Amino acid sequence: MPSPSARNDDATLDGRLIASGRRVIEIEARALLDEAAQVDGAFAQACRHMLRTRGRVVTTGMGKSGHIARKIAATLASTGTPAFYVHPGEAGHGDLGMITDADVVLALSYSGESDEIITLLPVLKRQGNVLIAMTGRADSTLARAADVHLDVKVSTEACPLHLAPTSSTTVSLALGDALAVALLEARGFTADDFARSHPAGSLGRRLLLHISDVMHTGDEIPAVPAHATVAEALVEMTRKRLGLTAVVDDRRRLLGIFTDGDLRRALDATTLDVRSTPIDALMTRDPVTIGPQQLAAEGARLLEERKIGSGLIVVDDERRVVGALNIHDLLRARVV
Repeated sequence: MPSPSARNDDATLDGRLIASGRRVIEIEARALLDEAAQVDGAFAQACRHMLRTRGRVVTTGMGKSGHIARKIAATLASTGTPAFYVHPGEAGHGDLGMITDADVVLALSYSGESDEIITLLPVLKRQGNVLIAMTGRADSTLARAADVHLDVKVSTEACPLHLAPTSSTTVSLALGDALAVALLEARGFTADDFARSHPAGSLGRRLLLHISDVMHTGDEIPAVPAHATVAEALVEMTRKRLGLTAVVDDRRRLLGIFTDGDLRRALDATTLDVRSTPIDALMTRDPVTIGPQQLAAEGARLLEERKIGSGLIVVDDERRVVGALNIHDLLRARVV
């Protein structure tokens, strides 16, 4: 068991750590507010260049700026602005061929003097690329060479040694997000557009997967006519294993639904003769349904909001039964 002095030492250390963490966040928050006040016509000009380019946005940067440049490229690409990252060191040894004359180059260097980027400037200028610089020094070589300069100067780094890029990288990252979102809004980029570039993710599944993609169709749909007995309905439910059956007319239009829950309630309330009782005497009329072109996520939400434990019958515009599904189908599709 730790001694009282050890516990006091731990408490003192914890206090210092918490204070340090809060100080860093407060310094970086102030830096972000200062940057917001600096967003001006240069920001709009940078956005216009990116919107009008016939090519892509190519980001580049060394060290920590390179990590931020990679993230900005990824965010741009996933929000409707084709973009990729090129390492400036590799660009000087052949990867510059990845940049065409139609591309806009977004170069990050807080000092504005990174040798690897400065080396590329004559080639980019000769090729005719629009150059947008994100630096902390408006009088730097990179800023002066740029068509547009975005100032990310901070009054202080959160690092107490004023050495590790902290506030400056946070501001650069936020400005990159600001560019991406401004372009997203200008393009009218939608949630469906976002999903198309994220088909493997949970968001993509929620936005792209439709009821028609997960429902049971054809012979897999549990359905009985209105004159069927409860026993016949139970046989159909057992065969199709969805915990429900649709009750349909001779044109397969939906009349009602009968579920495991309906059976339990009927058995509790009455002496039920399953062989003689017609299913239309026990079915739920006008049940909640869903259309095949609705999103699977809407089906999951409907089940939750209406507290439906069995499943849903899928109908077309004329109330004809075209499918059926239950919560397990949605779970397998990973939309819930």
